[in-house]
Amino acid sequence: MPRVSAAFFAAAALCLLLGMVWGMQMGASEDFTMMPAHAHLNLLGWVTLALYGTFYALTAGTLSPRLAWINFALSATGVAFMIPFLSLFLPARDTRYLPGMMIGEITTVLGLLVFGVSVGRELLRKRP
Repeated sequence: MPRVSAAFFAAAALCLLLGMVWGMQMGASEDFTMMPAHAHLNLLGWVTLALYGTFYALTAGTLSPRLAWINFALSATGVAFMIPFLSLFLPARDTRYLPGMMIGEITTVLGLLVFGVSVGRELLRKRP
């Protein structure tokens, strides 16, 4: 497995652990105010990062390491920005936190675009 895949899986597992603990805390307190942030952490952090890691593991022989690492840096950074700022924004809808959320959102979308380039390279590469 390429190291970049392992990095994606490590980040995804950390997001899953945080998401599970957070979900347990929300359930115990019966306060679900943070449900949107919790869902974003699980979907972008766990599911999306794990899917990216799986793709790069499956294309280990033909991937562009540079593109894969750029994808990792953008995607992991995007999640790391978006979730805390979304968590700060949600309780009072405090617009001071929107710029941080936007940085995370834009960075995550840029990560997806880089992933799209990687998928396109794989789709269009010559096969034996």
